[in-house]
Amino acid sequence: MTSLDSSPQAVPGVPQDKGAAAKQIPPAAVARLTLYLRALNTMLAEGVERVSSESLAEASGVSSATLRKDLSHVGSYGTRGVGYEVQYLSRHIAAALGLTHDWKVAIVGAGNLGKALARYGGFESRGFDVVAIFDADQMVVGNEVGWLRVSDVADLETVLERTGANMVVLALPAAVAQAVCDRVVAAGVHSILSFAPVMLQVPDGVNLRKVDMATELQILAYHAQRAQTPGQTA
Repeated sequence: MTSLDSSPQAVPGVPQDKGAAAKQIPPAAVARLTLYLRALNTMLAEGVERVSSESLAEASGVSSATLRKDLSHVGSYGTRGVGYEVQYLSRHIAAALGLTHDWKVAIVGAGNLGKALARYGGFESRGFDVVAIFDADQMVVGNEVGWLRVSDVADLETVLERTGANMVVLALPAAVAQAVCDRVVAAGVHSILSFAPVMLQVPDGVNLRKVDMATELQILAYHAQRAQTPGQTA
């Protein structure tokens, strides 16, 4: 299994050093690049043309040293005394993250979570087009969710091929998640985001990310408890 939490990321669309292997970005830096991109896009919307590393770092919640090191992975070093051109840096990071590609997302599971994801308007502005949503419940199949009509999960492979979906979100119960995941992989989709409360197994070459909200809440509870205990820091 290829885990996006543990494997360095290749940089698509960014020139590589001659004679060197494809440049790799550490996973923690990949996560921070998304923060920089969000801050830069906010600045673009506000008409900001240039930004210093200190200002961008502050807007992203990191140190300027960390920001400069992260941006060096994508070949952006800025100009001393001038800073970064916001539009150029935004495009450069987007290319490094693969956001200049055409990403089509299918959601499996039309429960409350799946419906909320399908209706979320922020995906399109970030380069992700939700093209399909599936469910096994015949009382749900055929209903409209946002601009999509719920497809029968029995037709998963056919719809994935027809829509050209190259990413799948699993918003499923644990009992059925692995079987559906196996079908998604067999259909040729190798980028999967899972909200299912179970550890899924995928072959090498398949990128799987797991979102476990219960675990995140437990981590928050730990830090909150430490913050309330005298002499302890979060």
